Amino acid sequence: MQELIDRLKAEGLTEEQAYKAIEVIKNFTKEKFPLFSGAIDKLFDKYGPKGDDDFMP
Repeated sequence: MQELIDRLKAEGLTEEQAYKAIEVIKNFTKEKFPLFSGAIDKLFDKYGPKGDDDFMP
């Protein structure tokens, strides 16, 4: 996921904008493929940003 964030930033987006763009893509994908909604969540959550209070690496 970091590679995608870096590419979006190289195209001129801020880090916040890049994460927001990925969130939009995630939600769009879930709408189009509701059967895979759980798998999509797991995929994006695995590679998404970690919260400050996340105690798991």
